[in-house]
Amino acid sequence: MAKKASKPRKQSKPRVHRELEGFEISVDQFGEIKSNMNIEKINEFLNEKVEDKKLQERPDYEEIRKPKKTKKK
Repeated sequence: MAKKASKPRKQSKPRVHRELEGFEISVDQFGEIKSNMNIEKINEFLNEKVEDKKLQERPDYEEIRKPKKTKKK
C-alpha cells in the first residue's frame, strides 16, 4: 500500500496576552536569544502577572508582591 502524502501544516502564531501582542522570540545559530520587544517591558509584565513560587515561602512576600508606584512624566 502506498502512504498518503501528509499535508504541510500551516505555521500559525501562538496565542499571546493582549499586552504582548506582536511579541516574537527566536534563538539564532549561536544560541543567542533574539526578541523584538524590550526585556524591561517583558520583565515588568511577568512581575505583574506571574507569581514567583520560590518567593512564596518568604515572610515578606506580601510586601514584595505589592505593585510599586511609578512616576509618569
